[in-house]
Amino acid sequence: MTAHEAWEPRAVCARCRRPARVCYCAHLTSIDTKTRIVLLQHTRERYVAIGTARMASLCLPNSELHVGVHFRDSPALARALSDPSRPAALLYPSPDAIDVFSAPPPGPVTLVVVDGTWWQAQKLVRVNPEIAKLPRYAFKAPAPSEYRIRKEPDEAYVSTIEALVHVLGVLEGDPERFRALLAPFRAMVDTQIHYASTVHGARERHGKGPRPPRRPRVPPILAEHPERVVCVSGEANAWPYRDRSLRTTHREELVHWVAHRVGTGETLDAIAAPRSPLAPSTASHVGLSGADLDGGGSLAELFAKWSAFVRDDDVICSWGPYAPGIFASAGGELPRERLEMRQVARIFGKGRVGSMEQVIASLGAEAPEVLARGRAGVRAGQLVRIAKHLGALYRESVSAERSRASSEDR
Repeated sequence: MTAHEAWEPRAVCARCRRPARVCYCAHLTSIDTKTRIVLLQHTRERYVAIGTARMASLCLPNSELHVGVHFRDSPALARALSDPSRPAALLYPSPDAIDVFSAPPPGPVTLVVVDGTWWQAQKLVRVNPEIAKLPRYAFKAPAPSEYRIRKEPDEAYVSTIEALVHVLGVLEGDPERFRALLAPFRAMVDTQIHYASTVHGARERHGKGPRPPRRPRVPPILAEHPERVVCVSGEANAWPYRDRSLRTTHREELVHWVAHRVGTGETLDAIAAPRSPLAPSTASHVGLSGADLDGGGSLAELFAKWSAFVRDDDVICSWGPYAPGIFASAGGELPRERLEMRQVARIFGKGRVGSMEQVIASLGAEAPEVLARGRAGVRAGQLVRIAKHLGALYRESVSAERSRASSEDR
């Protein structure tokens, strides 16, 4: 089977995004809280099938799940952290952290919880000053973790959802009510153990033979739900950084936004006329004439076109954080889920990556299409080509696994 032949994806629950056969949605319980919960999930953790941050967000209506590493350009997070009626507190162990059990913060708070491995959590706090400066709270778990399917680096560590059970019980003054959060967690753990022991069978000793090729380290959504993947590229009217006086007078502003839905081929190409004087290098840099830029619509019109194009469950795919950042800085709203393709390419290639042109060449992928005007149209085409090629590689590996399994059954 080639990368371009038809392939039928496995059934996936649209709510919990787990394979239908291991869906835990039947065990979810909605629990209202006075506490606002802000879950910050490291980009790599979102691809861990047995993670618990999304599970917690599905149980807690007064919660937000943000995925990424750098959050300085997130208006939604900025609003949550600056709410005076619910001052923010960070659940994060450190030498200066306050014991939340003995000295909980007074009144309703915004509880910021970092989700990821210990290394990922450290980095996420370190690179986000607005998070690092928050008052820190920690606790010692009164019981060992029930996370039997994932090894923690220390016996005192617990999963994200277990941490919320303990801490919300203290903050809300009703520990028993939050034990319902453990129902989907336990169901997931039990199901995983069941499949490991019965579906795949007990391990037996066999003579060494050729190992089957591993599935490529690619986000499954690129293959399974390309209709939800929206590749974006943005350009700005930006004065030279070396001239500090101009940088403060004329701030970087969004002027061109290109988006392409991978699964359907729909493309959005929108230009917003500069609101400030055009920087000398902008036209040549973005690949558009001054007339094209000056003839663009208003920023509000660009946002209206985007609103008609995008869906709430879309996954925004970009090459680095620049395009989503400049869009959000202009006041635009983006879906929560992000896919940073440069990081995906780095993980797939097991090392550093160069430009998109270099990645396309290293993959041996077809030449990309130019999807719209200017440099943004070129870069969007390159991004889409990488996304499609990696998705095709993932489909090929899954089909090969099924063929091997079918041969073994015969």
